[in-house]
Amino acid sequence: MKITGVRFLRVKGQWAYEGPMTEERLIRPTDIYPELRAQGAYSPLDPRLKSPFDLQAQFLLIDTDGGVSGMFGPTSDEVARMVAQQFAPLLIGENPHAVERIWDKMYRHAIHGRKGTPMMAISAVDLALWDLKGKLLGAPAYVLLGGPTRDRNRAYASMLGYSIAPDLAAQRAREVAAQGYTATKWFFRHGPADGPEGIRKNLELIRAVREAVGPDVEIMFDAWNSWDVPYTRRMAELAAEYRPWWFEEPVLADMIPQYAELRRTVRGVAIAGGEHEYTRWGIKSLLEAGAVDILQPDPTWAGGLTEMVKICALASAYGIPVIPHHGAMASLQLIASQALTTCPIQEWLIQHGTVGQVFLKHKIAPANGYIELPAEPGLAMALDESVITSREEVRF
Repeated sequence: MKITGVRFLRVKGQWAYEGPMTEERLIRPTDIYPELRAQGAYSPLDPRLKSPFDLQAQFLLIDTDGGVSGMFGPTSDEVARMVAQQFAPLLIGENPHAVERIWDKMYRHAIHGRKGTPMMAISAVDLALWDLKGKLLGAPAYVLLGGPTRDRNRAYASMLGYSIAPDLAAQRAREVAAQGYTATKWFFRHGPADGPEGIRKNLELIRAVREAVGPDVEIMFDAWNSWDVPYTRRMAELAAEYRPWWFEEPVLADMIPQYAELRRTVRGVAIAGGEHEYTRWGIKSLLEAGAVDILQPDPTWAGGLTEMVKICALASAYGIPVIPHHGAMASLQLIASQALTTCPIQEWLIQHGTVGQVFLKHKIAPANGYIELPAEPGLAMALDESVITSREEVRF
């Protein structure tokens, strides 16, 4: 069997949705500049319109001469263009089962693209190949990777896009706890440039969430590369009584010595990172430096399932858990294939995860704080025809 084609399908449809969407944004590294700090949040929905909303998305398909295709998506135009122009020619004629060989060919070809968009494009191809492999063999990807290691994945409610006004955050935190989530993550809006008032507002958020969910629900907070070492230390000291599980990406991703310094000196809160790192080599640099307590590479960015399995093996040798950044269905498959100590929990971005799977037939739907494992083959990638109003193949 051989790969015969690489193509992209753009679909359009409508989505009936009622509820909050992007009430607030997280802090950004560029917020050190006042004119950028004042910018609001990006919303995937036009706030001027009412439900149902018009949506579109595109999906990568890899075809074979056996008539079976693998799929992954949605993908951005930037990633799709990279796949079409850089990697598609390497795939034609290849054995679709040979994921290691194909991954190595793409990686060696992308000598100037070991991170960022090129690696996201490699990830998209790899994930479509795992979807294809599972469909050809009649098994979910997590089974082919060595699972299942559990019947379902424990999930945490990731609250990106929700208001962080203390009263409203408390209300939403109580709601997700009542839904059965045993952990929830919130996103800071303030950093060093906001001075003492920003510290106070960050602390108000931490206090509101902890008091809302009680002592038995884990709470975590994301600073998205936007703090520095002294600020993180100060926030950890002030937050200690509220027992946050982790502070995520407190400094810029490349500041590995600073991560390591925080891990050595901060007490009572774990240091998490690696969301913006790529491949086993990038993760190895974090592990060797003793930089993080928790690793968070994203399977849709860091190299796909082929690479994430290597990352998990490497992390397990250091005794560091891997809690992937979102990753949706790709993370679901990976986590279900790994030991519970290696991948203990899955992130579920409630707003962005929901809008990202509108056109998919098999949707992630956490219940009582857990995500059931799909029985469908591959990555359970199939389009929901009931949502689609039009489709077209696109070229890049």
